[in-house]
Amino acid sequence: MEVLVFISLFLVIFGICYLYFSTRNKERMALIEKGADASIFVKGKREKAAPFWKILILNLALLLMGIGAGVIIGGILWSNFNVDDDIAMPGSIFLMAGTGLLIGFFLTKKLDREE
Repeated sequence: MEVLVFISLFLVIFGICYLYFSTRNKERMALIEKGADASIFVKGKREKAAPFWKILILNLALLLMGIGAGVIIGGILWSNFNVDDDIAMPGSIFLMAGTGLLIGFFLTKKLDREE
């Protein structure tokens, strides 16, 4: 039974990748046949865009800081306010991790505008 789960998972991932790449190829071939400019295939690669590693490090750092703050807040809720540990920890961790990612989104937008 477990083997079927892994086989079906592999087939789903393969099917999604196959459909993505085959339809992308068909769309590009149709545009080339119509005489469209090839520069539309490299959209999003601006000269002044922030490097990928800066964005990744910024978002990862804010995510980890959010998780750490969530653990601290969950511990405070559990010890001082008698909130159930099964509710306080996951709730505060997810809330603060999401807040960190939201802050990272806005800082990434600001970083792209500056560079």
